[in-house]
Amino acid sequence: MVELAKKYIRFGYRRIHGILTRQEGWQVNVKRVHRLWKQAGLQVRKRKRRRRKPSDTLTLIPLRAKSPNHVWTVDFVYDTLASGRSI
Repeated sequence: MVELAKKYIRFGYRRIHGILTRQEGWQVNVKRVHRLWKQAGLQVRKRKRRRRKPSDTLTLIPLRAKSPNHVWTVDFVYDTLASGRSI
């Protein structure tokens, strides 16, 4: 189980249990896998957050309206297309 956890660092005890039962052919309960997982001190590695680079085309400074109808904003939560599919 420790070897599988090192090989698949993003897998938790449930997915390791699936590998053990389906691919390795072991008859083991998921509760036992969880208990052994905790005793071995194994943890799932979290993904590192990617920082998004601001786009050159989008400005972070809000536009000031120079005249009526110069700046428009749109805010919607739910809408449907003509085909009936929701977006």
